[in-house]
Amino acid sequence: MLALWGALLWIGIARWERVLAAPSGAWDHRVAFATWILAIITLCGGSILQERRIHESRTMKGVGQWSLAWMAFRKSHVAVGAAITVMVFYLAALLTPFLAPFDPAVQGSLITERMLAPSLTHPLGTDQFSRDVLSRVLYGARISLTIGFVAVSISMTIGTVLGAVSGFAGGRLDSLIMRFVDMVISFPRLVLLIAIIAFFEPSIFLIVAVIGLTQWPQPTRLVRGEVLSLREREFIQAGKALGLSKTRLVLRHLIPNTMAPVIVAATLGIGDTIVLEAGLSFLGLGVQPPTASWGTMVADGRDNLLGAWWISTFPGLAIVLVVLSFNLAGDGLRDALDPRLRS
Repeated sequence: MLALWGALLWIGIARWERVLAAPSGAWDHRVAFATWILAIITLCGGSILQERRIHESRTMKGVGQWSLAWMAFRKSHVAVGAAITVMVFYLAALLTPFLAPFDPAVQGSLITERMLAPSLTHPLGTDQFSRDVLSRVLYGARISLTIGFVAVSISMTIGTVLGAVSGFAGGRLDSLIMRFVDMVISFPRLVLLIAIIAFFEPSIFLIVAVIGLTQWPQPTRLVRGEVLSLREREFIQAGKALGLSKTRLVLRHLIPNTMAPVIVAATLGIGDTIVLEAGLSFLGLGVQPPTASWGTMVADGRDNLLGAWWISTFPGLAIVLVVLSFNLAGDGLRDALDPRLRS
Protein backbone atom coordinates (compact mmCIF):
# COMPACT_ATOMS: atom_id res chain seq x y z
CA MET A 1 0.00 0.00 0.00
CA LEU A 2 2.89 2.37 0.73
CA ALA A 3 4.39 1.64 -2.68
CA LEU A 4 1.03 2.31 -4.34
CA TRP A 5 0.61 5.55 -2.40
CA GLY A 6 4.10 6.60 -3.49
CA ALA A 7 3.37 5.82 -7.14
CA LEU A 8 0.08 7.76 -7.10
CA LEU A 9 1.72 10.75 -5.42
CA TRP A 10 4.60 10.65 -7.92
CA ILE A 11 2.07 10.77 -10.77
CA GLY A 12 0.32 13.71 -9.18
CA ILE A 13 3.59 15.64 -8.78
CA ALA A 14 5.79 14.63 -11.74
CA ARG A 15 2.94 14.29 -14.28
CA TRP A 16 0.75 17.12 -13.01
CA GLU A 17 0.36 18.71 -16.44
CA ARG A 18 -0.79 15.43 -17.96
CA VAL A 19 -3.21 14.86 -15.09
CA LEU A 20 -4.78 18.31 -15.56
CA ALA A 21 -5.15 17.83 -19.31
CA ALA A 22 -6.46 14.26 -19.06
CA PRO A 23 -10.21 14.99 -18.48
CA SER A 24 -10.42 16.84 -21.79
CA GLY A 25 -7.97 14.61 -23.66
CA ALA A 26 -8.25 11.32 -25.54
CA TRP A 27 -10.28 8.40 -24.18
CA ASP A 28 -7.23 6.57 -22.80
CA HIS A 29 -6.18 9.70 -20.92
CA ARG A 30 -9.67 9.98 -19.42
CA VAL A 31 -9.52 6.32 -18.39
CA ALA A 32 -6.12 6.92 -16.79
CA PHE A 33 -7.45 9.95 -14.90
CA ALA A 34 -10.49 8.00 -13.65
CA THR A 35 -8.22 5.12 -12.58
CA TRP A 36 -5.93 7.51 -10.70
CA ILE A 37 -8.84 9.10 -8.83
CA LEU A 38 -10.46 5.71 -8.12
CA ALA A 39 -7.18 4.29 -6.79
CA ILE A 40 -6.78 7.22 -4.37
CA ILE A 41 -10.37 6.89 -3.17
CA THR A 42 -9.98 3.12 -2.76
CA LEU A 43 -6.83 3.50 -0.69
CA CYS A 44 -8.44 6.12 1.53
CA GLY A 45 -11.58 4.04 2.00
CA GLY A 46 -9.57 0.90 2.67
CA SER A 47 -7.54 2.63 5.34
CA ILE A 48 -10.66 3.98 7.06
CA LEU A 49 -12.56 0.68 7.00
CA GLN A 50 -9.63 -1.57 7.91
CA GLU A 51 -10.12 -1.29 11.67
CA ARG A 52 -13.87 -1.87 11.38
CA ARG A 53 -13.32 -5.02 9.31
CA ILE A 54 -10.83 -6.35 11.85
CA HIS A 55 -13.33 -5.74 14.66
CA GLU A 56 -16.17 -7.40 12.73
CA SER A 57 -14.00 -10.41 11.88
CA ARG A 58 -13.29 -10.91 15.58
CA THR A 59 -16.97 -10.80 16.52
CA MET A 60 -18.28 -12.98 13.68
CA LYS A 61 -19.96 -16.20 14.76
CA GLY A 62 -20.04 -17.78 11.30
CA VAL A 63 -17.78 -17.54 8.26
CA GLY A 64 -18.91 -18.07 4.68
CA GLN A 65 -17.21 -20.24 2.11
CA TRP A 66 -15.78 -17.26 0.20
CA SER A 67 -14.32 -15.87 3.44
CA LEU A 68 -12.73 -19.25 4.17
CA ALA A 69 -11.31 -19.33 0.65
CA TRP A 70 -9.89 -15.82 1.06
CA MET A 71 -8.23 -16.73 4.36
CA ALA A 72 -6.76 -19.87 2.77
CA PHE A 73 -5.53 -17.89 -0.24
CA ARG A 74 -3.75 -15.34 1.97
CA LYS A 75 -1.72 -18.12 3.57
CA SER A 76 0.06 -18.76 0.25
CA HIS A 77 2.64 -15.98 -0.02
CA VAL A 78 3.58 -17.04 -3.55
CA ALA A 79 -0.03 -16.80 -4.76
CA VAL A 80 -0.55 -13.45 -3.02
CA GLY A 81 2.65 -12.08 -4.56
CA ALA A 82 1.55 -13.32 -8.00
CA ALA A 83 -1.88 -11.70 -7.60
CA ILE A 84 -0.25 -8.42 -6.56
CA THR A 85 2.03 -8.59 -9.61
CA VAL A 86 -0.98 -9.07 -11.89
CA MET A 87 -2.79 -6.12 -10.30
CA VAL A 88 0.32 -3.94 -10.67
CA PHE A 89 0.53 -4.78 -14.38
CA TYR A 90 -3.14 -3.96 -14.94
CA LEU A 91 -2.87 -0.75 -12.94
CA ALA A 92 0.22 0.26 -14.92
CA ALA A 93 -1.64 -0.50 -18.16
CA LEU A 94 -4.54 1.76 -17.13
CA LEU A 95 -2.18 4.54 -16.00
CA THR A 96 0.11 4.24 -19.04
CA PRO A 97 -0.57 7.79 -20.39
CA PHE A 98 0.78 9.14 -17.07
CA LEU A 99 3.68 6.67 -16.72
CA ALA A 100 5.12 6.49 -20.24
CA PRO A 101 7.98 9.00 -20.68
CA PHE A 102 7.51 9.26 -24.47
CA ASP A 103 4.93 8.66 -27.16
CA PRO A 104 5.36 5.02 -28.29
CA ALA A 105 4.99 5.87 -31.98
CA VAL A 106 7.25 8.96 -32.08
CA GLN A 107 10.59 8.34 -33.77
CA GLY A 108 13.73 10.15 -32.74
CA SER A 109 16.80 10.81 -34.82
CA LEU A 110 17.76 7.67 -36.74
CA ILE A 111 21.39 8.81 -36.62
CA THR A 112 21.91 9.65 -32.95
CA GLU A 113 19.06 7.83 -31.10
CA ARG A 114 18.78 4.52 -32.94
CA MET A 115 19.20 1.33 -30.84
CA LEU A 116 20.57 3.14 -27.79
CA ALA A 117 21.41 0.99 -24.78
CA PRO A 118 19.43 1.50 -21.52
CA SER A 119 20.25 4.86 -19.92
CA LEU A 120 18.70 7.49 -17.67
CA THR A 121 16.93 9.12 -20.62
CA HIS A 122 15.71 5.80 -22.01
CA PRO A 123 15.64 3.30 -19.10
CA LEU A 124 15.02 0.33 -21.42
CA GLY A 125 16.82 1.70 -24.48
CA THR A 126 15.48 2.46 -27.96
CA ASP A 127 14.65 0.26 -30.93
CA GLN A 128 15.72 0.36 -34.58
CA PHE A 129 13.31 3.23 -35.25
CA SER A 130 14.56 5.31 -32.27
CA ARG A 131 11.37 4.66 -30.29
CA ASP A 132 11.52 4.39 -26.51
CA VAL A 133 11.24 0.72 -25.46
CA LEU A 134 9.85 1.48 -21.99
CA SER A 135 6.98 3.49 -23.45
CA ARG A 136 6.23 0.75 -25.95
CA VAL A 137 6.29 -1.95 -23.24
CA LEU A 138 3.79 0.06 -21.18
CA TYR A 139 1.49 0.70 -24.14
CA GLY A 140 1.92 -2.91 -25.26
CA ALA A 141 0.68 -4.04 -21.84
CA ARG A 142 -2.66 -2.39 -22.54
CA ILE A 143 -3.07 -4.41 -25.75
CA SER A 144 -1.89 -7.78 -24.44
CA LEU A 145 -3.65 -7.62 -21.07
CA THR A 146 -6.89 -6.31 -22.56
CA ILE A 147 -6.98 -9.02 -25.23
CA GLY A 148 -6.33 -11.68 -22.60
CA PHE A 149 -9.04 -10.43 -20.23
CA VAL A 150 -11.76 -9.74 -22.83
CA ALA A 151 -11.17 -12.92 -24.85
CA VAL A 152 -11.26 -15.11 -21.73
CA SER A 153 -14.40 -13.32 -20.51
CA ILE A 154 -16.13 -14.14 -23.81
CA SER A 155 -15.03 -17.78 -23.79
CA MET A 156 -15.90 -18.30 -20.11
CA THR A 157 -19.37 -16.78 -20.56
CA ILE A 158 -20.17 -18.98 -23.55
CA GLY A 159 -18.65 -22.07 -21.93
CA THR A 160 -20.47 -21.55 -18.62
CA VAL A 161 -23.89 -21.12 -20.25
CA LEU A 162 -23.49 -24.04 -22.66
CA GLY A 163 -22.01 -26.31 -20.00
CA ALA A 164 -24.79 -25.54 -17.53
CA VAL A 165 -27.53 -26.08 -20.11
CA SER A 166 -25.91 -29.28 -21.40
CA GLY A 167 -25.37 -30.80 -17.96
CA PHE A 168 -28.79 -29.87 -16.60
CA ALA A 169 -30.86 -30.79 -19.68
CA GLY A 170 -29.17 -34.08 -20.51
CA GLY A 171 -30.55 -36.33 -23.22
CA ARG A 172 -30.33 -35.35 -26.86
CA LEU A 173 -29.49 -31.71 -26.17
CA ASP A 174 -26.53 -32.77 -24.05
CA SER A 175 -25.31 -35.14 -26.76
CA LEU A 176 -25.73 -32.49 -29.47
CA ILE A 177 -23.76 -29.85 -27.53
CA MET A 178 -20.99 -32.28 -26.57
CA ARG A 179 -20.57 -33.56 -30.11
CA PHE A 180 -20.27 -29.97 -31.32
CA VAL A 181 -17.66 -29.35 -28.60
CA ASP A 182 -15.73 -32.43 -29.74
CA MET A 183 -15.84 -31.19 -33.34
CA VAL A 184 -14.45 -27.77 -32.37
CA ILE A 185 -11.69 -29.31 -30.23
CA SER A 186 -10.69 -31.65 -33.07
CA PHE A 187 -9.52 -28.71 -35.21
CA PRO A 188 -5.92 -27.55 -34.56
CA ARG A 189 -6.53 -24.28 -32.77
CA LEU A 190 -3.49 -22.35 -34.00
CA VAL A 191 -4.10 -23.41 -37.61
CA LEU A 192 -7.76 -22.42 -37.26
CA LEU A 193 -6.81 -19.01 -35.89
CA ILE A 194 -4.29 -18.39 -38.68
CA ALA A 195 -6.82 -19.43 -41.32
CA ILE A 196 -9.56 -17.15 -39.97
CA ILE A 197 -7.27 -14.14 -39.54
CA ALA A 198 -5.79 -14.70 -43.04
CA PHE A 199 -9.23 -14.14 -44.62
CA PHE A 200 -9.72 -10.77 -42.90
CA GLU A 201 -7.59 -7.75 -42.13
CA PRO A 202 -5.91 -8.31 -38.73
CA SER A 203 -7.20 -6.01 -36.00
CA ILE A 204 -7.53 -5.99 -32.23
CA PHE A 205 -11.28 -6.62 -32.36
CA LEU A 206 -10.85 -9.56 -34.76
CA ILE A 207 -8.18 -11.13 -32.55
CA VAL A 208 -10.34 -10.78 -29.42
CA ALA A 209 -13.37 -12.25 -31.19
CA VAL A 210 -11.49 -15.15 -32.78
CA ILE A 211 -9.64 -16.15 -29.60
CA GLY A 212 -12.75 -15.77 -27.44
CA LEU A 213 -14.96 -17.77 -29.83
CA THR A 214 -12.45 -20.65 -30.15
CA GLN A 215 -11.56 -21.04 -26.47
CA TRP A 216 -14.98 -21.95 -25.03
CA PRO A 217 -14.96 -25.80 -25.39
CA GLN A 218 -12.70 -26.34 -22.35
CA PRO A 219 -14.86 -24.36 -19.87
CA THR A 220 -17.95 -25.99 -21.38
CA ARG A 221 -16.69 -29.44 -20.43
CA LEU A 222 -15.58 -28.21 -17.02
CA VAL A 223 -18.95 -26.63 -16.16
CA ARG A 224 -20.89 -29.61 -17.55
CA GLY A 225 -19.01 -31.97 -15.24
CA GLU A 226 -19.75 -29.76 -12.24
CA VAL A 227 -23.44 -29.46 -13.17
CA LEU A 228 -23.80 -33.23 -13.59
CA SER A 229 -22.70 -33.54 -9.97
CA LEU A 230 -24.73 -30.62 -8.65
CA ARG A 231 -28.06 -31.46 -10.30
CA GLU A 232 -28.46 -34.49 -8.05
CA ARG A 233 -27.87 -32.52 -4.84
CA GLU A 234 -30.61 -31.94 -2.31
CA PHE A 235 -31.01 -28.18 -2.93
CA ILE A 236 -31.71 -28.78 -6.63
CA GLN A 237 -34.23 -31.50 -5.84
CA ALA A 238 -35.85 -29.15 -3.33
CA GLY A 239 -36.06 -26.43 -6.00
CA LYS A 240 -37.77 -28.84 -8.38
CA ALA A 241 -40.20 -29.88 -5.66
CA LEU A 242 -41.06 -26.22 -5.05
CA GLY A 243 -41.88 -25.80 -8.74
CA LEU A 244 -39.00 -23.52 -9.70
CA SER A 245 -38.48 -23.14 -13.44
CA LYS A 246 -35.50 -24.71 -15.17
CA THR A 247 -34.18 -21.27 -16.09
CA ARG A 248 -34.23 -20.17 -12.45
CA LEU A 249 -32.55 -23.38 -11.30
CA VAL A 250 -29.75 -22.96 -13.86
CA LEU A 251 -29.16 -19.21 -13.42
CA ARG A 252 -29.74 -18.84 -9.67
CA HIS A 253 -28.55 -22.16 -8.26
CA LEU A 254 -26.37 -24.18 -10.64
CA ILE A 255 -24.18 -21.54 -12.30
CA PRO A 256 -23.26 -19.70 -9.05
CA ASN A 257 -22.12 -23.00 -7.54
CA THR A 258 -19.78 -23.64 -10.50
CA MET A 259 -18.00 -20.29 -10.21
CA ALA A 260 -15.04 -21.59 -8.19
CA PRO A 261 -13.57 -23.84 -10.92
CA VAL A 262 -14.53 -21.30 -13.59
CA ILE A 263 -12.56 -18.55 -11.83
CA VAL A 264 -9.52 -20.82 -11.58
CA ALA A 265 -9.81 -21.78 -15.25
CA ALA A 266 -10.14 -18.10 -16.21
CA THR A 267 -6.93 -17.10 -14.42
CA LEU A 268 -5.03 -19.87 -16.16
CA GLY A 269 -6.70 -19.09 -19.48
CA ILE A 270 -5.67 -15.42 -19.46
CA GLY A 271 -1.99 -16.43 -19.36
CA ASP A 272 -2.47 -18.86 -22.25
CA THR A 273 -4.32 -16.19 -24.24
CA ILE A 274 -1.54 -13.64 -23.74
CA VAL A 275 1.02 -16.16 -25.03
CA LEU A 276 -1.23 -17.01 -27.98
CA GLU A 277 -1.70 -13.34 -28.90
CA ALA A 278 2.05 -12.76 -28.63
CA GLY A 279 2.65 -15.71 -30.93
CA LEU A 280 0.19 -14.40 -33.52
CA SER A 281 1.76 -10.93 -33.35
CA PHE A 282 5.22 -12.47 -33.69
CA LEU A 283 4.04 -14.18 -36.90
CA GLY A 284 2.63 -10.90 -38.19
CA LEU A 285 -1.02 -12.01 -37.85
CA GLY A 286 -1.83 -10.13 -34.66
CA VAL A 287 -1.70 -6.46 -33.79
CA GLN A 288 -0.30 -4.53 -36.72
CA PRO A 289 2.45 -1.85 -36.55
CA PRO A 290 2.86 0.85 -35.40
CA THR A 291 0.58 -0.24 -32.53
CA ALA A 292 2.76 -1.49 -29.68
CA SER A 293 2.30 -5.10 -28.60
CA TRP A 294 4.61 -7.39 -26.70
CA GLY A 295 4.57 -9.95 -29.50
CA THR A 296 5.40 -7.42 -32.23
CA MET A 297 8.18 -5.96 -30.07
CA VAL A 298 9.78 -9.39 -29.68
CA ALA A 299 9.52 -9.84 -33.46
CA ASP A 300 11.06 -6.40 -34.09
CA GLY A 301 14.18 -7.28 -32.13
CA ARG A 302 14.78 -10.84 -33.34
CA ASP A 303 17.31 -9.67 -35.96
CA ASN A 304 19.35 -7.75 -33.34
CA LEU A 305 19.43 -10.17 -30.40
CA LEU A 306 23.19 -9.74 -29.94
CA GLY A 307 23.73 -6.08 -30.79
CA ALA A 308 20.47 -4.69 -29.29
CA TRP A 309 19.25 -7.41 -26.93
CA TRP A 310 17.00 -5.02 -24.97
CA ILE A 311 14.50 -4.64 -27.83
CA SER A 312 13.22 -8.23 -27.46
CA THR A 313 14.36 -9.03 -23.93
CA PHE A 314 12.20 -6.61 -21.94
CA PRO A 315 8.85 -7.36 -23.67
CA GLY A 316 9.74 -11.06 -23.49
CA LEU A 317 10.39 -10.76 -19.75
CA ALA A 318 7.06 -8.95 -19.35
CA ILE A 319 5.26 -11.84 -21.07
CA VAL A 320 7.03 -14.41 -18.88
CA LEU A 321 6.35 -12.49 -15.65
CA VAL A 322 2.65 -11.90 -16.38
CA VAL A 323 1.95 -15.47 -17.52
CA LEU A 324 3.87 -16.92 -14.56
CA SER A 325 1.96 -14.67 -12.16
CA PHE A 326 -1.39 -15.72 -13.61
CA ASN A 327 -0.47 -19.40 -13.34
CA LEU A 328 0.76 -19.08 -9.74
CA ALA A 329 -2.32 -17.09 -8.75
CA GLY A 330 -4.51 -19.71 -10.43
CA ASP A 331 -2.80 -22.50 -8.51
CA GLY A 332 -3.35 -20.59 -5.27
CA LEU A 333 -7.02 -20.05 -6.08
CA ARG A 334 -7.46 -23.73 -6.89
CA ASP A 335 -6.02 -24.74 -3.53
CA ALA A 336 -8.05 -22.10 -1.68
CA LEU A 337 -11.39 -22.82 -3.35
CA ASP A 338 -11.14 -26.61 -2.95
CA PRO A 339 -12.13 -27.53 0.64
CA ARG A 340 -10.18 -30.79 0.36
CA LEU A 341 -6.90 -28.92 -0.21
CA ARG A 342 -7.28 -26.37 2.60
CA SER A 343 -4.92 -26.81 5.50
